[in-house]
Amino acid sequence: MKTLVVLTGAGISAESGVKTFRDHDGLWEDHAIEDVATPEGWHRDPELVTAFYNARRAQLDAVQPNGAHVALAEAETFVKTTIITQNVDDLHERAGSSHVVHLHGELLKARSTIDETYVVDWRGDLTPGDSCPLGGRLRPHVVWFGEAVPAIEGASELMAQADYVLIVGTSLQVYPAAGLLACAPRGTQITYIDPHPAISYELTQRPGADVQAVAASLGVPAYVTELRHRLTSEKQ
Repeated sequence: MKTLVVLTGAGISAESGVKTFRDHDGLWEDHAIEDVATPEGWHRDPELVTAFYNARRAQLDAVQPNGAHVALAEAETFVKTTIITQNVDDLHERAGSSHVVHLHGELLKARSTIDETYVVDWRGDLTPGDSCPLGGRLRPHVVWFGEAVPAIEGASELMAQADYVLIVGTSLQVYPAAGLLACAPRGTQITYIDPHPAISYELTQRPGADVQAVAASLGVPAYVTELRHRLTSEKQ
């Protein structure tokens, strides 16, 4: 079976109503990114950071997967599909996708500040008294700016196995995620769907890439339908 690897970013979730800082001059819900999405911000004011992610978690309950999420889940029925996402929401999973790699962590999980291997599901609010068995305070299980991305090695290996690569709703400017495209084998068909596509260095190295300046909720279902027809024809 052919393999499809999908790299998704903020744009796909934005169409569901998930607020992002991508187009807001470094502000996220009126907060500077340095204050709510860095280790330094956590050490300065853990209560502010905790409250910020509690609000993001609550917001997630009010949104639903859109047509792009649903189409990617349907792709699993005819092509081996893995989604590598930069998003911390669970919209891919809620749409039905079963192979999702979260590069930047998951909003619905928390982890210990003294034992990074202690990660637990967390749907409600975090409080200052929430801790791991060793007594370490729990923090959002989110990879902040300046922190390592533990899942990047596995994601690189997955990208290296791709027959088709679909990039959706990402600026291709944030590393190391943007560098994953370089791991795809030569000859892999690359498709990039974003209403405002940014031509990164890695994309310039793939002159045959199909760049579509359309919204994810329109472009992704059309792509999945076309890929299904193509693979069905190849079997005949």
